[in-house]
Amino acid sequence: MAPHCSPRFLASDNTSGICPEALDYLLEANACDDLAYGNDSWTQRATDRFRSLFDYDCDVFFVFNGTAANSLTLAAMGQSYHSVICHELAHIETDECGGPEFFSNGAKLLTSAGRHGKLNAEGIEQLVTRRSDIHYPKPRIVSITQATEVGTVYDREELLAIRTVADKYDLRVHMDGARFANACASLEATPAELTWQVGVDALCFSGTKNGLPMGEAVVFFNRELAEDFDYRCKQAGQLASKMRFIAAPWLGLLETGAWLSNASHANAMARYLADGLRGLPGAELMFPTQANSVFVQLPPPVLAQLRERGWTFYTFIGAGGARFVCAWNTTVELLDTLLADIRQALDAS
Repeated sequence: MAPHCSPRFLASDNTSGICPEALDYLLEANACDDLAYGNDSWTQRATDRFRSLFDYDCDVFFVFNGTAANSLTLAAMGQSYHSVICHELAHIETDECGGPEFFSNGAKLLTSAGRHGKLNAEGIEQLVTRRSDIHYPKPRIVSITQATEVGTVYDREELLAIRTVADKYDLRVHMDGARFANACASLEATPAELTWQVGVDALCFSGTKNGLPMGEAVVFFNRELAEDFDYRCKQAGQLASKMRFIAAPWLGLLETGAWLSNASHANAMARYLADGLRGLPGAELMFPTQANSVFVQLPPPVLAQLRERGWTFYTFIGAGGARFVCAWNTTVELLDTLLADIRQALDAS
C-alpha cells in the first residue's frame, strides 16, 4: 500500500508522478516480452504516432533525458568549430553542465539578451555579423527554448522571423521543447504549426515534464541531420535496451491526447496561481504567465518562511525571483494553501 503523501513541491514539474495514461501503457508493455533496442512493436507504434501528430515524415529517436536530447541533437546539427546562438537564459547555456559543448566536441554557445527570455532576429543577426574571420567560431545553429526558461512562449510570427534571419545566414534551427506541449496548449496551435511549418529543423520534445517517468523524443524534420543519429545515441549511453518502456508511456500520451490535456491543466493552474499572487501587496509578478511557470518577487523573509513550511521552489532559475511550476496533477487546493501561506508571511513581514 502506497504511503499517504501531501508534498508541497512546486519547484519543478519533474517532481510529479506518472500520469494514469502513461502508466496504463507502461503496464501493458510489461505484460509480454518484446524485442530489444527499439526493435519492439511499441517503439514502432510510437514513432508512427509522432509522424501523425506532426503530419510529417519525420525521424524520431528516444533518449533518457533532456540534456542528452539537446546535446546530441546540437552535435548532429553542426561541427566542432561551429557555434550555437541561444538566449542568455537558455537551459543549454545555464543548466546542462557543458553537455552541448562536450558532445559536439567543442562547439561554442553564443548568447544574446532578449525581452521575456526570448531570442529575436536582431540579436541573432548581431552575433552572426560580429565577426567573419577564421578565428571566430562560425555560427551554424539557432537554439530556441519553447516555452522559455521564464515561462513565456514564442508565437508563430516570432518563430517565422527567426527562420527568416536563419535563412539569410544559412543557419539551422533547433528547438528545446522541454515544455513544448505547454506552448502548444498556450497558443492553441498544432505541433506542426510551431515546428516544421515555421522552419524548425529539429525538436527535442519532453515527456518527463508532462507525465512520463522518463524519456524525451528527438524529432528531426530535416532528415539529413538525422544521419547516424542512432549511433550517436548508442555511443552516448542513450540507447535503451528495453526501449519499449520509454516508447509505451509516450504512446499513452499521444493516443489518448493526454500530452495536450496535461499541459493545458498545468497552464491553467499556473494562471490560477498568478491571478492569486497579483492581488497580494508585496508580491510582484516578473513575467507574463503563458505556460506553466510563475515567477514572482517576494521579500526574503517571506521566502524563508515558505521554505520552513515545506514549500519547494527555485530562486536561481531564469532571471531570479521565486519560480513555481505547475504540473499535470497540480490542484487548486494545493495552490490555495500556498497562497494562504504567502499571504500570512507577507502580513507578518
